Amino acid sequence: MFPWPEPGQNLSDVPTPMAVIDEDRLAANIARAQAYMNAHGKAFRPHIKTHKIPAVARAQMAAGACGLNCQKLTEAEVFAAAGFQDILITYNILGPARLARLRALNDAVPRLVVCADSETTVEGYARTFASAKPLHVLVECDTGAGRVGVQSPAAAAALAGQIAAAPGLVFDGLLTYPPVGGAERVEAFLSETMALLAAQGIDCPVRSNSGSPDLWKAHLVPSATEHRAGTYVYNDRSMVRAGECSRDDLAMHVLATVVSRPTPTRAVLDAGSKALTSDLLGFTDHGEIEELPGARILSLSEEHAVVDLSACTAALPAVGDVVRVIPNHTCVVSNLFDRMVFHRDGVVTRVEDVAARGTVW
Repeated sequence: MFPWPEPGQNLSDVPTPMAVIDEDRLAANIARAQAYMNAHGKAFRPHIKTHKIPAVARAQMAAGACGLNCQKLTEAEVFAAAGFQDILITYNILGPARLARLRALNDAVPRLVVCADSETTVEGYARTFASAKPLHVLVECDTGAGRVGVQSPAAAAALAGQIAAAPGLVFDGLLTYPPVGGAERVEAFLSETMALLAAQGIDCPVRSNSGSPDLWKAHLVPSATEHRAGTYVYNDRSMVRAGECSRDDLAMHVLATVVSRPTPTRAVLDAGSKALTSDLLGFTDHGEIEELPGARILSLSEEHAVVDLSACTAALPAVGDVVRVIPNHTCVVSNLFDRMVFHRDGVVTRVEDVAARGTVW
């Protein structure tokens, strides 16, 4: 079996394609986000979908995070097994198999919180937890993203009432994943819902807002008690474009080798769709090559990335050259690798298992 890199090795000796993480940039990203949340009196709950690595989550907790956000039940199981004690799962959990595992997870974790946006979801929770340790539930609200969530403050208050009245359930508050620039709408939705709940005598202790693209605008939602974000920990090309970080804050790169130069204006890398995400996120190419400004990764097949060099302003690469690709979307890249290589100043510091890779149900 091909050996994994070891501490002390130079990145130039690391086999490609390989996702690598800059230790100093990672630590700075964690510290900066936590300091901002502390300054504005917000609890911070990092979303582990970006890294899926318990060691990174421990660094986030050590910096002052209040707990973790997982997207799926199996992600939460991985982090519970790693010893984390305050976990929020931001997904409707449905079906007997998942609910049975949720009940076991709730027994194992001191504080486990889930969300719901329908009576069907709440009824499933109530059946499962009627005679068990109570389950804490947030109502998920659609504040403009157009994905999931109840559609109005009145619907949120009604569902909260159903949760509060259900045996085995505890209504814990409200949750949303808004579109970029949606602070005003989030604040209006939360404040109106809180007023409706107060009129019913229902306490609403948690108001959970989210998003890395608006992380530095979390203070514009005064009703929110906590903020959730994931991408900030590594950052990516989309975050630079959004103005949420600089290039100096990019902690993740994908190392790739030029394996072919079939024409003067074409290069082919060994990092295809199994190493670089196919997510475009509004870009027209599949990542940026740091050493080759103006070059464009036009297409991905499973094991090849085809690069157009016609507008490249740097010296053109030779076969065998290793380049660093800034991915469009770092979270998906994490789920493409079994292990992540960390480095400082180009020297490997550690290799961590991506423990929650593939935990998608």
